[in-house]
Amino acid sequence: MPSDDLRGTMERVGERFNLGEYEIDAYLTVLEHGQLTASEIADRTEIPQPRVYDTVRSLSDRGLVELRESRPMKIIAVDPDDAFTDLESSLSELVDELNARYTAPARDTEAVSLVKSRSTILRYLEEVIDAAEYELALSLTPDLLERFEDLLATRHHQGISIELLVTPAAGAPDPDEFEYERIATTVRVRRGITTPVVAVADGSYSIYATQDALRDDQDRYGVIFNRSALGFLVSGFFGTVLWTTADEVFANGEDRPFPRRYSSIRRAVKDLIEEGGEFYATIEGRDVETGTPRLVRGQVTDISFEMTEEVAGLTLETDDGEVTVGGQVAAYEDVEAHEITIGRDEPPAVDR
Repeated sequence: MPSDDLRGTMERVGERFNLGEYEIDAYLTVLEHGQLTASEIADRTEIPQPRVYDTVRSLSDRGLVELRESRPMKIIAVDPDDAFTDLESSLSELVDELNARYTAPARDTEAVSLVKSRSTILRYLEEVIDAAEYELALSLTPDLLERFEDLLATRHHQGISIELLVTPAAGAPDPDEFEYERIATTVRVRRGITTPVVAVADGSYSIYATQDALRDDQDRYGVIFNRSALGFLVSGFFGTVLWTTADEVFANGEDRPFPRRYSSIRRAVKDLIEEGGEFYATIEGRDVETGTPRLVRGQVTDISFEMTEEVAGLTLETDDGEVTVGGQVAAYEDVEAHEITIGRDEPPAVDR
C-alpha cells in the first residue's frame, strides 16, 4: 500500500488534476504493478467493481494510464515522466517518488492495439522510429519533427532510408534554412491539417494517429500495428494517398550503397529508374496463387511503373525462368514481395 507521505502528496496533486479518492487509489495501484485488469484493481483496492471502469477511463482521459482494448481490458501504467511532463517544476520531487514505485509493464506483442493518450502515441512513435532496420516512412507535424529531429539524424546516419512527409506544409521548416539532408533521404510537404501522423518501420511495425490525438481534443486515438501483416495497410496508405499528393522539397538517395533493402516495391522501382544500369534482386515473399513462402533470386529484366505511383512491379530472370513480382496484395504477378534486396553484380545473399 502507498505510504502516508506519498498519499498526502498525491492528494495535493489530485486537487490539481481534480482526482477523486477512487482515481488516486486506482492510479497508485496500477503504477505499482505496471498493468492490471479491472477486476485485479477491484481486488487490490476498496473501489467497488461497478465503479472501476469509470475510474480508469477518467485516468486515461488525463493521460495517466493507457487502456488496452482487449478481453479483459488491461489498464497499463504510463511512465510518470510522460504523464506529469506539463506540471510545474515544483512537482519534480513527486515525480521522483512515483518513479521509485513504477514497475515497467511487460508489453505484449499483440498484433493490433488501440491507444488513446497523447503520451502513449508519442512513445510508440519513438519506438517505431527506433525499431527500423532498413526503412522508415514518416508523416510528422513540424512539432513532431522538432521533437524527433535528433533521433532521425541518428537513424539516418546508421544507414536507414527515410521518407519524411511534413504537414501542414505552411509550418514545415524552409529547406534553405533547415538541414533536411541530416535527417532524411527524401522529404515532401503536404498542405492542410487533415493529414494523419504515420510512422512505418520496414513495412510492418507501424502507427497511425490523427493530428487531433496530439492536441487536447477528447476524440483522440492511435492504432498500433505491432509487426502485424496488416501493417502494410498503413504503408500502402502512406505511399499511394499521402506521398503522391505531397510536394518534394529535398531528395538525396544517390549516395546509398548497394545492396539496398526495401519493404516497398514502389521505393525499390523508383530507385532503379533513377539509378539506371543493370540490377539483380533477391525477393522474399509468397506465391500469389498458393500463399506458400517463396525466395526468388535473379536479374531484373523489366520494370513496370506508373507516374501516379499506384502501379509498380519487377520482372526477374531466374534459374527457373521468368518471374514477375508485385507488392503487397499483388494479384497479377507471380510473387507478392515482402522484402526486396537489390544488388549491382549478383542477387544479394539473404542472411537471416
